[in-house]
Amino acid sequence: MRHDIPYARAGQAIGLLGGSFDPAHEGHAHITREALKRFGLDRVWWLVSPGNPLKPHGPAPLAERMARARAVIDDPRVVVTDIEARMGTRFTAETLARLFALYPGVRFTWLMGADNLAGFHRWERWDEIMQALPVGVIARPGDRVAARTSPAARRFRAARVAGASAGLLARTEAPAWCLINVPMVDTSSSAIRAGGGWRSAGD
Repeated sequence: MRHDIPYARAGQAIGLLGGSFDPAHEGHAHITREALKRFGLDRVWWLVSPGNPLKPHGPAPLAERMARARAVIDDPRVVVTDIEARMGTRFTAETLARLFALYPGVRFTWLMGADNLAGFHRWERWDEIMQALPVGVIARPGDRVAARTSPAARRFRAARVAGASAGLLARTEAPAWCLINVPMVDTSSSAIRAGGGWRSAGD
């Protein structure tokens, strides 16, 4: 399987942005560029998932979502990958365990929007994820308060890294998380689907 998955060498700092990308859009590209700049990352991998266990309807076909994602961002530091489908993992905690085994010595950081942090406690084995690797949280409009007061934020209050030290996050031992505020692109996958610009399998 190794020839079908991204390359990374020991010591590199790799950000992981997971999701259905149904469809990928400029907002994803924007937060990726901000994460590269602010969190001290060498690369970001977009983990285009086979499906989201928390969503009742399936996304568009994986090949279509991969093609769209690659069209949205053209940056040598960003890799669009279907590694979760290749590994057969369904939950983030499972994916991370496999990545740690496949890439010894690589420093992974999980990336998410502040809206995801607000609901992070509903993820499978979420507390294990927080203790397994640093988490970089990018604030989106209206989500800052909900993120800061979320069960995950309260549980790991002592592990929060100040925004001024965000550049050290990728090299900080877990548990560690950092919430940064960035100018946001006001778009979303759901809005694109609602406007008829993309059709999911569940639409």
